[in-house]
Amino acid sequence: MPAWRRFWEFEVMENAAFGTLCRVGRARPRLIPALNRFSSAALSPRSYTDLSHRVFVTPRRVRFVESEYAVPRESLSHVLGELRREVPRLADPVMFPVEVRVAAADDIWLSTAYGRDTAYIAIHQYTGLPYQAYFGLFESIVADVAGRPHWGKVHTPGTGRLRALYPRYDDFRRVRADVDPEARFGNPYLTQVLGNPGDKQAAGQPESASWPV
Repeated sequence: MPAWRRFWEFEVMENAAFGTLCRVGRARPRLIPALNRFSSAALSPRSYTDLSHRVFVTPRRVRFVESEYAVPRESLSHVLGELRREVPRLADPVMFPVEVRVAAADDIWLSTAYGRDTAYIAIHQYTGLPYQAYFGLFESIVADVAGRPHWGKVHTPGTGRLRALYPRYDDFRRVRADVDPEARFGNPYLTQVLGNPGDKQAAGQPESASWPV
């Protein structure tokens, strides 16, 4: 991609212009459907090849809240279909598009692609707009296809749900208990998703957490 087009696509369109539309939508939520149609037409599709860090790393100055789940690749069309059907029924409109990527299966114990070819579906909402109902809807849809949450993005499942999603979950916890028995590298989030090292079955740990305010 030529330098001038990178500047136009990423700085002008995806940051300055889209950020302006988001601020307008936050101030006047009723305009969001029309703004979305406008942005869909303005952000042109593109295809290009480059070094991976120039393709996957782009400046993001429009702030948002994000959740992402990994689902079996064959479930992708079902999940997208459910989102298309249910999102328009939400009380609060959504300002951001849905992102999709795919990856091959791997054998890393707590990888979201462990043991299955995977599609990743990421949803977003512009900062300051309500998102809890949207994210809750998304989690209910992906739960039906054994969706695994992105470890670094907003999600609610705790130890009980995660154990069912990862066949080697307890193996990982045993290694963690051996190398960090006092949880010196722990924090409240790791307690939510892994329990405490001394709990053989993470007994008493929360099954889920509420959405942050």
